[in-house]
Amino acid sequence: MSDVIIRFTTNNWLVLIEAVTLHGPINPKRKNELEVLFRDVQIPLVMVTTFLSRKAMVAYLAEIAWETDVWVAEDSPHLIH
Repeated sequence: MSDVIIRFTTNNWLVLIEAVTLHGPINPKRKNELEVLFRDVQIPLVMVTTFLSRKAMVAYLAEIAWETDVWVAEDSPHLIH
């Protein structure tokens, strides 16, 4: 299960948020696990890995799965797609 699950009703998305400090980033293996876990959900999934800083993110850049998003607390108004 993800660390945080939000139903974003404006866009009809289910947002799955992983804190990198708890489990690591959403890598291809984790993305596949989440897709299987939520396969019966009828709305689009948006997967987001969160970091405290860009410096913390750098260590995981090569692991982050394609077609997922990244949010960095120190630059909180923005997402990296």
